[in-house]
Amino acid sequence: MRYSNEEYEKDMREFTWEIPAGYNIVDVVEGHARVNPDKVAIFWEDADGNKREVTFSQLVDGAHRFGHALIGLGVKKNDPILHVLPRLPEAHMVQLGTFVAGGVAVPCSEMLKAKEIAYRAKVSGATVIIADISTAAVVEAARADSPLSTLILIGGEREGWISFSKLMKENSPEGKKVPVAADDPMTINFTSGTTGNAKPVVHKHRWMYCHNHTTARYWWGASENDIIWATTAPGWAKWYWSPIGVALTTGASQLMYNGRFDAEHYLELIERYKVTKLCATPTEYRLVAQLPDMGKYKGVLEDALSAGEPLNVEPIEAFKRAFGVTIRDGYGQTESVCLVCNYPGLEVKPGAMGKPTPGPGVVLIDEDGNPVKQGEIGEIALRPDSPAIFDGYWKSPELDKEAFSGGWYRTGDLVRMDEEGYLFFEGRADDVILTSGYRIGPFEVEDALVSHPAVVEAAAVASPHRERGEIVKAFVILASGYEPSEKLVKELQDHVKSVTAPYKYPRAIDFVDELPKTTSGKIKRAVLKQREWEGWDRR
Repeated sequence: MRYSNEEYEKDMREFTWEIPAGYNIVDVVEGHARVNPDKVAIFWEDADGNKREVTFSQLVDGAHRFGHALIGLGVKKNDPILHVLPRLPEAHMVQLGTFVAGGVAVPCSEMLKAKEIAYRAKVSGATVIIADISTAAVVEAARADSPLSTLILIGGEREGWISFSKLMKENSPEGKKVPVAADDPMTINFTSGTTGNAKPVVHKHRWMYCHNHTTARYWWGASENDIIWATTAPGWAKWYWSPIGVALTTGASQLMYNGRFDAEHYLELIERYKVTKLCATPTEYRLVAQLPDMGKYKGVLEDALSAGEPLNVEPIEAFKRAFGVTIRDGYGQTESVCLVCNYPGLEVKPGAMGKPTPGPGVVLIDEDGNPVKQGEIGEIALRPDSPAIFDGYWKSPELDKEAFSGGWYRTGDLVRMDEEGYLFFEGRADDVILTSGYRIGPFEVEDALVSHPAVVEAAAVASPHRERGEIVKAFVILASGYEPSEKLVKELQDHVKSVTAPYKYPRAIDFVDELPKTTSGKIKRAVLKQREWEGWDRR
């Protein structure tokens, strides 16, 4: 599906939201199963070479069985339910089954530590959690400091847990679902900010409708005839963007690979499963582009999409040479659908994020909330009533007031628009670090560092990196009796990995005698970040 500039401009002028009042993703997937019951919804493979195929009718069957099991366990409408799951077909059954029961999904990364799972349970109020055997021990450690009381286990048996496979056998796919509609809550996705713990972002069921009409249409250009592969995992909002918001809404088949990144194996999977549309992180593209013979893999790839942080020109050119495919950037947040992209048919400009998608209503504003002139740097913002963004924070009116003050939802991302309407990323208005597709708040890193006896004070900032875009770099003041060393760097890195999700650890550490501060004593991270980025070309 390709768009001409004329079609795009027409959609920008005339786009209107027509969201059905009763819209929900379960009804949509049931519709695909009625039309194409035997069509493969999920091609699954793991690192050991085990393979499965799950049809749309099997997916719906599993979702209903699990949903009815939750109802039998006492789950009521709008009850939050934690999911800590790897890339398994059961992840979709659990997610859809949660909605069959009228529950609200709370996705959690497999990399979270016990205190982070407990925090999510306490903030959401969840008493039920579904986890894989690989994360069972961490969940058990979180249980004592949380309201979690019902534990459901996939992939094995364990004392104190309810067996997922047993629930699936004991419950029928027949029976009523709890009615949910477009304005009912669907998910609580936790996202990092500049201060404090992660915030509970609430999306309603209309989020999937909006993804289908923006993300799937203008970024992916997807249809039911595609086989898509988004390399993300179920604990992230990006999973709801693409495996659910694109594949399940359009009725496309999807590849799900449960294994670690390996550049050559990724290309082999694309070729073998005849993937037509791929979405990966810039880091993955940069590493794949380093293969000397990537062009030997022949397939039917039509589109390659990138998200997470800006992608530099080298991997774009490498993919174009090898496959005749231009990697197209897309931009959005946990709080939104795709807001800016290089739509299918648009000429890609090196370094450009693309153009605003029709529908959300992107505006570039200054610090006072006034629209900026073309060519000036402004912050991407949307009106709070845009259906393309979140509906506030879970039971947190004070956070809602802060997020929507001044009549705008401000993304924190600074961009510049050129004379042709392309947007170019210029950096963050705050201190959030974007690395390898992850969004990391400096507070989380600093809090972990100062819990080590060697650290008196710490500041974490984004530092430029050729492969990862940005990395976390920490500036550390040591306690008396400790001396800088490579051994201590490794010890601090391992310590951070042990107390918080390991992807947050600082890949670089500088030991300093003092940190730049304001007169009121706040760390001036912007000064540290500026020193890191001086002379660096983001392209």
